[in-house]
Amino acid sequence: MYSIRRRSVTLSIAAFACLAGTGTALAAPPPRDAVEDLLDADRAFSTSAHGKNVVDSIAQFLADDARAPKPDGSFARTKQEIIDLLSSNPLNLTATADWAPVRGGISADATQGFTYGFFYVHAAGQPDRRAKYLAYWKKTSAGWRAIAYRRNLSNAGTISTAMRDPSVPAVMLPVRPSPQIVSKYRDSLAAREQAFSARAHDVGLKQAFLDFGAPDAMNLNGGSPDFAFGPTAIAANLPADVPSPVIWGPDEGVVVSSTGDLGITFGYIRPTGSLGTIPFYTIWRRDSPSGEWHYVAE
Repeated sequence: MYSIRRRSVTLSIAAFACLAGTGTALAAPPPRDAVEDLLDADRAFSTSAHGKNVVDSIAQFLADDARAPKPDGSFARTKQEIIDLLSSNPLNLTATADWAPVRGGISADATQGFTYGFFYVHAAGQPDRRAKYLAYWKKTSAGWRAIAYRRNLSNAGTISTAMRDPSVPAVMLPVRPSPQIVSKYRDSLAAREQAFSARAHDVGLKQAFLDFGAPDAMNLNGGSPDFAFGPTAIAANLPADVPSPVIWGPDEGVVVSSTGDLGITFGYIRPTGSLGTIPFYTIWRRDSPSGEWHYVAE
């Protein structure tokens, strides 16, 4: 977006336990263990990318319904469409890649999460190229798979590859299977995204991004070397014009965890007075199912 959450749940909930087939009670993993499972999966995909070209390296972790922004102002809406998009760049068919996350986040039901970090492209006879990536993941029967993926350039300059504290819930919870409840969570997040755009119209992009960001929010930050961390740093790159020169909404859909604490919105940014669109997705987090959503990564 104009290229655009320390988690502290205050709910008092008994620790989740489930019964194995033997009747033995198994406690839910601690939040940090749950997010490490996702981070380890991301790292393992990088390791298994050894010897593969960029297209195959990325294709291995995409869900069948994965989405990614396209340069033409639309979305690639399936794994195959993303593969086709990547394959349109000849470099991706010959170069290899590896990557490493610098942060991860997990939902309270441990079924959804996000990672972001640095991506390195290696082509024979050329200097290595560096990018920043952001992925949103779902736990499937085959393991973690990304349902959203994007990269931005990381130009020459100083970066930090140190791991940041993860974005985790205070307590892990069981999956809530009610479609009606999840639908309400989706509706609340869609409304929050719309309110974000409306707020920008009223007070400008700069103030809106200050108002709606989590304290630990991240932005891919265009072609700058590193990510922008925190609402102040993110807003620093945005115009203060009132009204905002763009509007947006979750036109492409919303995905939310069954515990209603982590989700992602897909949509389009529309510059006012223009017919063009810019595809985006934003990852959101909140402290409880009745709390207020704040963006945590985009």
